[in-house]
Formats: sequence, structure tokens, C-alpha cells
Amino acid sequence: MAEQATDSLHVIPRALAEPTEPVTKTWIGTLGLASLVMWMAAITPLQVLLPEQIQHIDPRGKILDLGLVSAFGAVSSLLATPIAGAISDRTTHAYGVGHLRGRRHRWTLAMAVLSATSLALIAWQASVLGIAILWVLFSAFQNGEYASLSAAVPDHVPVNQRATVAGWVGMPQALGLVVGTALVVYVFTYPTTGNPVGSYLVLAIPLVALTLPFVLMTPDHPLEPAQRAPLSARALLASYWLSPRRHPDFAWAWITRFLASLAIGMGTLYLLYFLRDQVHYAHPAQGLFILIAIYTGFVIITAIVGGVISDRIGKRKMIVTISGALMGVAALLLTFVETWPAAMGAAVLFGTGFGAYLAVDQALITQVLPQAKDRAKDLGIINIAIVGPAALAGALSALLVDLGGYPALFAATAVVAAIGSVLVWKIKSVP
Repeated sequence: MAEQATDSLHVIPRALAEPTEPVTKTWIGTLGLASLVMWMAAITPLQVLLPEQIQHIDPRGKILDLGLVSAFGAVSSLLATPIAGAISDRTTHAYGVGHLRGRRHRWTLAMAVLSATSLALIAWQASVLGIAILWVLFSAFQNGEYASLSAAVPDHVPVNQRATVAGWVGMPQALGLVVGTALVVYVFTYPTTGNPVGSYLVLAIPLVALTLPFVLMTPDHPLEPAQRAPLSARALLASYWLSPRRHPDFAWAWITRFLASLAIGMGTLYLLYFLRDQVHYAHPAQGLFILIAIYTGFVIITAIVGGVISDRIGKRKMIVTISGALMGVAALLLTFVETWPAAMGAAVLFGTGFGAYLAVDQALITQVLPQAKDRAKDLGIINIAIVGPAALAGALSALLVDLGGYPALFAATAVVAAIGSVLVWKIKSVP
């Protein structure tokens, strides 16, 4: 069925209609697989590869270097995603290639190829500047892919299935890190070998190969040229803005996502250095993997269970508040206790909260999007609230560690998480 009728006897094209038919397990599985390899490529380098590579190049300046590389990558992501979303929203069936004639899949595949290429090239860099330039490019392309993938949920999933689907699709954000770290630390034994090439390639190659099933096996509704909104420089600039006065619930959703993302960035960016410098763990990279494995297990459980519960009871804000509080408590624990058992306890708390947050908050956001024709663009604006804090978190975390050590960093993380978990109640249109 290409089009759906409305009560006003107008006909809405399938690409712009509100979905009513539940998506299949195959659809969820292939999107989850594409999300998994995307997050493997995006998060594992920040947690393991880049810190180790930068420490090898500049051991004395590693804190500032990593903060700056992370910040520049986040700024690149911030600038790229709304534009990528706006272009995707306006992509018609013209110039289609074989099966790829809808709004999203062509962009998903192209961005996956470009981001994989940029990531692979980082392996051969011998300077922080070279790493930074390629990380900026990777961040832009990876977030272009994220813009098209994230729009698939409001494009195809009905409201009463969204938290469940968001749980299965959001869970790879955590699972990707544990799988990627396991491959890097235990299979390719980096940093023991001192050679990061294999580690980068094992992230880059699947980024393309395992995105193909979703691109080739799932529908992507085409848009007719007559349904395409005009594209201009003014329209692209407008991709970065949505009036909070006209759309207050969207604005509050953006603010709460910004604060939650800031707390996550501040609480995780320097974990490897925290284990090495404060906890004095014998093998920091392996210790980091253990923490990641613990928290990922709880993320998987609570993302799936939390999503199902939220869809059944129809409540979003309550679960978002509880999840934010748990992440804040995890940060508080590390503020006062700098030991290995405390780090494991914090991983349990953080994973429990983050899993439920991933599923439920994403579903909440899709319910406050203003217009179907701008889904990817508006999700791109939301993505600013995800990647923008990474830029701020890198600089702010480096400053906090310099001024007050890791206790100052984790205390600030707890405060930010608490504020975000409270402000979600400002959203009125979602229970």
C-alpha cells in the first residue's frame, strides 16, 4: 500500500503517514544489527583505541588531547546531523539505484562506507592532529548514518510499539561497546601489541557489511518529487532550529536529552584513565572491559523490559526519571569511593538506569516530533542534544579533573543527571 487515507479525504503518501502496522522481527533485527555495528565503530574508539593511541603519542598531554579530539568530533557531529536529516527528508525516488529508491537507505549505506573509510585510516596516524582530522570526518559521516537510521522508527513503527522497538534498537548502543572492546582487547590484544590497525579494521569492515541486510531487506517508502519540500540554504540553516514557543514539549525533550547525554559523557569519557590513575587497576584496559560487560548486561535487560513495560502501561516520564536517578547515584558512588568494588557497583547502577533510559526516552521523543515530513531533520536537532554535550563534556571533564580530580568530575555528573531526570516532567503531551 503506497498511500493512506485520512478523515479529511486527503491522501497522505506512505512516506509521510503515521505508521499503523507493527513492524516484523526481521525488521527489528536488521535495524538492531545495523545499529550495533554503528555504535561499535562510534564508541569503542573513544573508550579504548583513541585513549591508548593518544597516550602513546603524547603521554603528558593525554587528558587535554583526548578532550579536544572528543570535542572536535562532537562539534562535527552536531553540525552534520540536522543537515543530513534535512536532505534525507527531501530525497525522492529520483536517481534511485535498484532497490534503493526511498528517503533513507541510500544515505544509510553511503554514510556507512564513508565513516568506515575514515575510521580505518586513523590506525595509521602518528600525530594527534591526524587523529583529530579523521575523527572529525568519521563523526560527521557516522552521524549522517545515525540520522537516517533513527528516522526509521517514526517512519515505520506505530506509537504503541515504539518503546519496545527502541529497547531492541537502543540496546546495541551498549552492546556495541562491549563487543567492540572484547574484539579490541582480547582478540586483537590491543594495547598489548601496540599495533591498532587490526582493531580499527575489525570495527570498520562490519560497519558496512552488517548494515547491508537492513538496507537491502527492509522497505524504504519513496517520496514523489511533488511531495518534496524545497531545499535552500535558508532551509538548511533552519535545520538547526525549532521554535520552543511553538513546540514546547519538543524543547523540553531536547533539554532533558541534552542533560542526560552530558551526564553520560562526563561519567564515561575518562574511565580508562580513572582505573589507571586512581583505582590503580593492574590492567586498566581489561578492567574497563569488565565494567563495560557488567553494565551492558544490565542495559540489555532494562532496555528490553523497560520498553515493554512502558508500552503496556503507557508511561514514559516516570521511567525516564527513575533511570536518570540511577545514573546519578552511580556517579555519586564514584565521587566518594575510588575502589574497584565501587566501580563495579557503579556499573550495575549505571547500566540499569541507562538501559531503561535508552528505550523509553527515545520513544518519548518520537511522540513529540512536530511534522512527519521533517522526521529526520527534527531527530537531527535532537541529535544535537546527544552529540553536543560530548563536545562540552570533553572540555568540562578535563577542567573538572584538573581542578578537583575525579571526585569533582563524578559529583558534577550526578548533579547534571538529577536535573535532567526532573525536567522531563515539563513535557505535557506524553504521560
